[in-house]
Amino acid sequence: MSFVVAIDGPAASGKGTLARRIAAQYGFHHLDTGLTYRAVARAMLDAGASLDDEEAAAELAENLDLSGLDRDVLSAHEVGEAASRVAVMSKVRAALKRAQQQFARKSPGAVLDGRDIGTVICPDADIKFYVTASDAVRARRRHAEMAAKGAAAAYDAVLADLRRRDARDSERADSPMRPAHDAYLLDTTEMDIEAAFAAAQCLIEKAIAAKN
Repeated sequence: MSFVVAIDGPAASGKGTLARRIAAQYGFHHLDTGLTYRAVARAMLDAGASLDDEEAAAELAENLDLSGLDRDVLSAHEVGEAASRVAVMSKVRAALKRAQQQFARKSPGAVLDGRDIGTVICPDADIKFYVTASDAVRARRRHAEMAAKGAAAAYDAVLADLRRRDARDSERADSPMRPAHDAYLLDTTEMDIEAAFAAAQCLIEKAIAAKN
């Protein structure tokens, strides 16, 4: 029986780093569901398709290979911008929901991070986390990340971009970003990855013991 960890939260909150750390600790499979939307968006950009073409995007989503997601390629800023537009499409969300739910059944366990894991993709997950941080801290993290990759961007522009994405994700009609009612809140504004992981691990150990 698979043990499922659902992790949600806004961009640059630290949820992806935490998810990868948990997966490595327990030998679980990991899926950054944001990359699935980025992969569809990248395919749309490569094909020269309109980012408003829901039918084309849905067809690409139906045939997406989850084993071929390249984080380095898909982390490009323009891909992220395109992904946030594709992510509001109901047909795309439906196709990727099926793929993500199938991934969650992998043995011995799976860690999925995104915007709607605990509320829509895995509402029956064994444990759920909602990871957040202040807008300013998230913008500083993303700005530093972009600078490390040689991408020039003003801090104010990064902050404005994060806020636009937050609004798009939380206000969309289909599967808006919000904490699940039974999710543990982890605010990483003043918490490094070691502290966040320690807090999460304590709760996961209790959930595993309760399940066994």
